[in-house]
Amino acid sequence: MGLTRRSFGVGLGAGLLSACSGGLPAGPVATPGMRPVANAGYDAWVAGFRGRAAARGIAPEVVARAFRGAGYLPGVVERDRNQTEFTRTLEDYLAIAASDERVGTGREMYRRHGALLSRIEARYGVESRVVCAIWGLESRYGARRGDVPVISALSTLAYDGRRGSFFESQLIAALKILQNGDIPPAQMTGSWAGAMGHTQFIPTSYLAYAVDFDGDGRRDIWSADPGDALASAAAYLSRSGWRHGQPWGLEVALPSGFAAGLTGRGQARSVAAWQALGVRPAAGGRLPDHGTAAVLAPAGTAAPAFLVFQNFWVILRYNNSEKYGLGIGHLSDRIAGGGPIVGRFPPDANGLTLADRKEIQSRLMRRGYDTGGADGVIGSKTEAAIGAYQRRAGVTVTGKPSVALLRQLRG
Repeated sequence: MGLTRRSFGVGLGAGLLSACSGGLPAGPVATPGMRPVANAGYDAWVAGFRGRAAARGIAPEVVARAFRGAGYLPGVVERDRNQTEFTRTLEDYLAIAASDERVGTGREMYRRHGALLSRIEARYGVESRVVCAIWGLESRYGARRGDVPVISALSTLAYDGRRGSFFESQLIAALKILQNGDIPPAQMTGSWAGAMGHTQFIPTSYLAYAVDFDGDGRRDIWSADPGDALASAAAYLSRSGWRHGQPWGLEVALPSGFAAGLTGRGQARSVAAWQALGVRPAAGGRLPDHGTAAVLAPAGTAAPAFLVFQNFWVILRYNNSEKYGLGIGHLSDRIAGGGPIVGRFPPDANGLTLADRKEIQSRLMRRGYDTGGADGVIGSKTEAAIGAYQRRAGVTVTGKPSVALLRQLRG
């Protein structure tokens, strides 16, 4: 993984896998099952780790202070071993990433913190709307920064996780952060996997990229003040090759019969070549030329497609997922006043469009069933609501959306 910052956060990276309807809770949520329990094997591991930490330059008193009150967290191991192995469709991902709520909150935060974001853009050359979008996806604009003690989480995963060596390296990095005096141990909290603060930095990325933007002597990405965290995200993108004044990409319309083999990261070519192949902006006009570009069509050539430039690849340095990159790019455009996706996704396997799924959720909520929202993304909460409705209606309980269910709810 090196310094590439994968998303181990409590925002969209983790939230997409745990969302009930597809959306995320609106405020701080305490992480359940994260109290230390006695574990002799863990205690023995910590005793052995102290020597390895000292060999990596961590003072014994720093280790002692960091582990005072720390302990084995069975909830962390459970999360690590039972991560849901599925992938949201691009349509669902974008519906969550740029939901009405997330866009509305993002525009408000963009206005409220406009002066701060402008100063950050002036220093690091990364557009403020992009920094704001990262903030929105990673922690819901600071509302979900994580409340799990990082030393306990990382030491638990280093001892009892699937990637012990990786998490031990993160633990060493976390101890270096404490040794540098950026944060006291009790205030170093984050996700169950150790991602921290407004922009969900893992410890090694923090050491490499975090900055003290307000000049108070500490690189504080944890506090309510988002300045250091947002500047740190900008510094990350800047040092990864961000080109100021250039877009990440744009939605495009592909001509009929466009070959799927022309899409993907490995098919980059000049804008002139794409023009010659019939690629056009979805909103009309001519393609902007910002150098070599690739066409991405994760949902197929009949669904929305995107022409992406250099800055898109820089976003992938932050989280190496094409859907994440498209989510950041699209949300940043929406925050700055842009409109929704122009193209249409085809109906899902159940024959339902996103609008149909939203209607199912809305009609269930009006009947008193809690779907967790009406974003059109079907998760466990919506499925439970469908099942409860079906039981009360005396029909076969499937818990799944369908055209027949929609017709019944309309009746």
